[in-house]
Amino acid sequence: MTLKRQLLVASLLMLLIPWAGLQFVLELDDALRQQAREQLRMQAKRLAGTAGDALIGQTPVTSGQPAIYVEPLDRSLNLDGYPDDWPGYEEGEQAQPWQGTDAMKDSGQPGLQWQAASDGRHLYLLIRISNRKPTLYDPGNADAPHDRVRLWLQPPDDTVGVAAEDRSWLIRATAPGTFYAVTGADNDTPDYRVTGSWQSTRSGWQLELQMPEPPAGSRLGFAARWSNDNPPAGVSTPVKPMPVLVRPDHGLERQLEPRLNPGQSVRVIEPGGWVIARQQLTPGQARPEFDQLSPLQVTEQISLNALRALIRFYQPEPAEAVNGGSQLAPDTVPPEGLVQHDDGSIWLLTTEPVFGGRTLILEQSLDQLLTLSGSTLGSVIARSTLIIVGLTLVLLGYASWLSWRITRLQRAVSASVDEDGRITGSLPPSGSDDELGQLQRHFSQMVDRLHGYNRYLESFSRRLSHELKTPVAVVRSSLENLSHSESESERQQYLERASAATDRLRQILNGMSEAARLEQSFDHADKEHFELAEVASQASAAYQSLDPHHQIRYVGPEHGCAMTGSPELMVQLLDKLVDNARDFTPEGGLIQVELEGHPDGLWLSVFNEGSALPGDSGTDIFGPFVSLREGQEEGHLGQGLLIARLIADFHGGRVEAANGVQGGIDGVRFRVIIPTANS
Repeated sequence: MTLKRQLLVASLLMLLIPWAGLQFVLELDDALRQQAREQLRMQAKRLAGTAGDALIGQTPVTSGQPAIYVEPLDRSLNLDGYPDDWPGYEEGEQAQPWQGTDAMKDSGQPGLQWQAASDGRHLYLLIRISNRKPTLYDPGNADAPHDRVRLWLQPPDDTVGVAAEDRSWLIRATAPGTFYAVTGADNDTPDYRVTGSWQSTRSGWQLELQMPEPPAGSRLGFAARWSNDNPPAGVSTPVKPMPVLVRPDHGLERQLEPRLNPGQSVRVIEPGGWVIARQQLTPGQARPEFDQLSPLQVTEQISLNALRALIRFYQPEPAEAVNGGSQLAPDTVPPEGLVQHDDGSIWLLTTEPVFGGRTLILEQSLDQLLTLSGSTLGSVIARSTLIIVGLTLVLLGYASWLSWRITRLQRAVSASVDEDGRITGSLPPSGSDDELGQLQRHFSQMVDRLHGYNRYLESFSRRLSHELKTPVAVVRSSLENLSHSESESERQQYLERASAATDRLRQILNGMSEAARLEQSFDHADKEHFELAEVASQASAAYQSLDPHHQIRYVGPEHGCAMTGSPELMVQLLDKLVDNARDFTPEGGLIQVELEGHPDGLWLSVFNEGSALPGDSGTDIFGPFVSLREGQEEGHLGQGLLIARLIADFHGGRVEAANGVQGGIDGVRFRVIIPTANS
């Protein structure tokens, strides 16, 4: 899997954060709904108590009792005989609060429908007769059959005096248009308070009338007749008993309103299902217009709507909402739970019985509840999701940039090595300070070192061939001359020459393998705590006893220069440095071994009198097969200083060489800097 895909997978794991947030929101929403249901139930009890106190003394309207529901109006109606200014007309026929029955409409029989409304001073009735061609009243032939409406009004049972008498009106029209009802025993007294307009319709006729507002609890009935038979033909409302007028109780609504919370709706229905109180409190904070939102708010709102839809997806399936009209079937109202209205909104509903068999329905908008539960947290989740998506894109971009750098480094490394494994170039240095830049610099250094090592290997065979060519030639020529020699002395001379050449070959082979054996011995060498001053002093004395042609002396302390390492290897290091010094020191010259203690370690130096080191040779004299001897290359493979450097490296030190002066004598000083035992 590539680095980019690995970072992509790692970035996708961050999506678990909003998922965990969603689970938390769902649990929070469930807990809040449980709490809201309990609070809603308690609030419904309080509201039911308030409604019960307000409805004491009012006779409930039962389910089998006929009734005419009076819609509230905040204006007066134009009595033109048409329903275009009645409630619900703008929303269409289905939204108009028609009452009555039109069951005979499909059978072609006359039907009766009506609407009732009140502005607080007048009662308005809109009566429609369908499937009936009207016959108007002819004053010249009063006994002829004609269409008419008989209107009855029965005051409340607790009314006394003249006002307690039942009243009736007769409405008949001689022509479409305005009419005035007549009353009296002979129907000869016009009552100008009951007036309206008569109009023909496509399938019948209708009239719109206005009369004084009857007292609360009054009963009102009417009948449309068009024959003089006994009983006369026609349609009517129930007559015995007549329908009771049911209208919203504004006093009760005013008492309920201050007890509602934003986003709540309450209704009180009679046992017969008539809504006598309705109140709703909209949320106090209106949603801003879409055009006023910033791009971030639009994105946040979209995310919040998605979160709401997601929460609703996991919510229990809501029941179908109860009808929002003026009459409800009490048995269709669920006792409590989630309900969905026609506009798709979800509400939390609970019911509570009220005095007189009435029912209080209290609903809480889940949009408001979701606002409480999800707006703040949902906003956090929505913003965190946006941030995570942004971070994912940033990480992908960073991964692409990182992958590009790695690919470029890979191509550079591949271009520096040919198919045969030979280093053909170098890596460009990196100016970056991060780990990848450091890796590129390390690769560059490694390639440079490998390049140098390849050059060493390529020159090794040439140097080895150069070293072996002379002794091999001596051996071959000696053997050829030996076969042609005639005297014993000549044969002895050639044998000695061949023997010397083979010794030279042996020395070369020993020199080649000495460095390799030394490196292998490092793996088995045991380090110990020893006194370097004693080793250097004793070794210097031994060198002087074996070499009377030079002045070899030791300068330094006899004790106090402890170190950790191998004393045998340190003697071997000193052997190589003193042997090298002897080769360049004239007979009788000075070779001085010095030992000093310094803050950075012990300085073990070997100074020899003689020629100075070339200053601009550009050659590492501690490398293999390097020798600066003039006229003395034979027998010297340039391995001594290499061995000295390997031993110094094994002890954590370093070796260096420089021209120097000792007591007014010019020479060369080799110095080994080795850590002390305490460092």
